[in-house]
Amino acid sequence: MIAIQTSATQTWCDRLKHEFLLLLFTALTVVLACIDPQPWSRHQVWLQLPTLCGLLGLMISIQGIRDSGLVQRVAGLLVARMHSLRGVGLLLVSMTAVLSMVLTNDVSLFLMVPLTLAIGGMSNLPILRMAVLEALAVNAGSTLSPIGNPQNLLIWQHAAMPFFRFVAGLFPTAAVMFVLVATLTWCWMPKERVELQAEKFDGHRISAPMAMFSVLALALMVAMMESGHAPLGALLLVIPFALWSWPTLKHVDWLLMATFAAIFLGLGHFAALPVVDHVLGKIDFKQPLTLYLGGIVSSQLISNVPATVLLLDRAPDAIALAIAVNVGGFGVAIGSLANLIALRLAKQPHGMRLFHQVSLPFLLLCAMLVYGLTRLLA
Repeated sequence: MIAIQTSATQTWCDRLKHEFLLLLFTALTVVLACIDPQPWSRHQVWLQLPTLCGLLGLMISIQGIRDSGLVQRVAGLLVARMHSLRGVGLLLVSMTAVLSMVLTNDVSLFLMVPLTLAIGGMSNLPILRMAVLEALAVNAGSTLSPIGNPQNLLIWQHAAMPFFRFVAGLFPTAAVMFVLVATLTWCWMPKERVELQAEKFDGHRISAPMAMFSVLALALMVAMMESGHAPLGALLLVIPFALWSWPTLKHVDWLLMATFAAIFLGLGHFAALPVVDHVLGKIDFKQPLTLYLGGIVSSQLISNVPATVLLLDRAPDAIALAIAVNVGGFGVAIGSLANLIALRLAKQPHGMRLFHQVSLPFLLLCAMLVYGLTRLLA
């Protein structure tokens, strides 16, 4: 028994060695707690428990769908009808962008990245390239919708703006983003034809009860998140999965949950530091370029959702702020938590390095084009 416990502990220690972001933001959280002690009530706000519970519910339901074999079957049907890798790439990127407008960016990724993995497992589709492209696509697609991502939802509700006025204001930006993503997909994906691995194509059985239950669980979780009851929704999923399909819960990426908790605590505390508030108070965000660069740079430092919270009461133009923080979702991985979700779900070696090799130049080009277009239309 002692040997088994020692082995399990060693396994967890080995896994933690590769959790760079978890270790980094845990250290940041501890350091900030020491130099700037705050009551537990503040930490509860920074932890964003509803968001964490929503992510947990999505991860459980999508893991159930994957375990049922439904994703593999859909992947097989999809890839059998496509002829070129470029065609598959453009289809997956378009589906990711459209879904993110309706189901939010994280839900879109939880659906599309497992589908991409399944397609890659039965064909010559380059999985890591597609995961990077889908991370870019989900940022582009969710930009258009007030409910596409958390920063848009915050700005839309704070400004009390009509739905379609918000959509109209973000349309030029979202269009530029998607054209860039589609162009990158066409240029970056190999020109080769799709090559199916026949031995993996027909070998996926579907557990109909598990598939049906997991799809219903996903629908329930999305509904509970939209109605503001994400913790209850997560609880309603954990209990039946624990009783009926314990292996599904074991397969959930719990270290990803811990990573997000550390990011929320560390960045939330950092954004609330008096020195940060003092520095921001000296910046004139009434200047369009200042607000634009401020939203992008702060998103690179603390992610675009905390950046939105930080600038919400300082920005005189809600649409301009939305444009800035959505563009800021590109660049470094923490610019948008969707980037981290895509890379983590893909679980490909050297994923972070390839993402930054593509996303940083993408940010520079996108930022210049979007700003030029917004000034032209102003």
